[in-house]
Amino acid sequence: MPPANTNETFLTEQYFQAVENMIKVFAIRPDDKLLFLSDFLIDPRVFHAIAGIARSRGVKPELYMSSNWNNGVFPDELKAVYEKASLVVSTWFASIGDPYCLKVRKDTGQRTVKMTYFRSIDVLKTPQARFPAEIVGEITRATRDMYPANERFALRITDPRGTEWTANFTPEMRDNMLSSNRWRGQTTADEPGAYVHWVPTHGPNIYDRTTLGKKMDRGETRQDVNGIVYPQGAVGFPQPFSERVGVVFENDRITEVRGASEDAAVLRDMLVGGVLVELGCGFNPKAPRGGIYPAGSNSPGALHFGIELAKPCAYIQKAMPNWEEPPIHMDLVLLDATVVAGRNVLVQDGFLTSLRNDRVIEAARRYGDPVDLLEGWPA
Repeated sequence: MPPANTNETFLTEQYFQAVENMIKVFAIRPDDKLLFLSDFLIDPRVFHAIAGIARSRGVKPELYMSSNWNNGVFPDELKAVYEKASLVVSTWFASIGDPYCLKVRKDTGQRTVKMTYFRSIDVLKTPQARFPAEIVGEITRATRDMYPANERFALRITDPRGTEWTANFTPEMRDNMLSSNRWRGQTTADEPGAYVHWVPTHGPNIYDRTTLGKKMDRGETRQDVNGIVYPQGAVGFPQPFSERVGVVFENDRITEVRGASEDAAVLRDMLVGGVLVELGCGFNPKAPRGGIYPAGSNSPGALHFGIELAKPCAYIQKAMPNWEEPPIHMDLVLLDATVVAGRNVLVQDGFLTSLRNDRVIEAARRYGDPVDLLEGWPA
């Protein structure tokens, strides 16, 4: 294979491509009130990079750091400051996990950039950071358009290990879920109420609790989601599972974990009684396929089943004491699944079929070779 190009001029060009991509995603306005919610473990250069962009536009960012940044609960003492912000840049899990934050975003039009995957300034030197956000949006829209409209349908997932899982959708559920800014392909924080990720993108989810619309909750309402999933691995487990570990869902709750291995025993104690809150899918062709930490791979067609646990898990607390999510959440990973919505194949053996959509290919052609951009996946 040819050696990597380490010429400084070439690397400089790539770096500024990523920086420009980042500037577009953050979409900082001269009249913004910018609040940065951070933690003590992040590379401090990340904040200063964003602060520099903000100050160039006359915006003076406020920074708050918390040692409880990953517990999912927004602190009462900061709510008055939070509600004044027009743009929030956050590493805190509460930004998506606390109903208070969701309500403020909906009621005020506050925009949020979540930084689960931007914890080191060196991320700007990676292929996923310079992959154009516009193409990610086109890929997302092409996937969205494969969900059948105006009819009931099943979202079915299978894989070579024997996964057989189904979520039954009504037209209302479909419309509720696909109405979000991310499913509309909006990868930049420039519209009221925007919730986006830098690096683009984590999700959107191919199934989650937003299917309930205004009645959304974290698990009290039971959904017609049933079957068995055989994940290849999970966040916080250092190796893929050595045996088939079967996770059984009954009306979106986990009732059983099958398997005799030590991993199966850990998952049994952890997962039984938990509820599926999100089924995420990757959409960035330059995200590392095997990079499942901290919340599942963002590579196209890679799936993660996000489970809200019935109780905090000691294994998570020991294995990942500084995890970006609280110890009541777990992501189960599938990299080779097939996903069918009604009669339409969204993912075939781990390959996101919208990558071969004509609109997506034409969007990619503006930036380079579509085959390389869309199907040249990092390991």
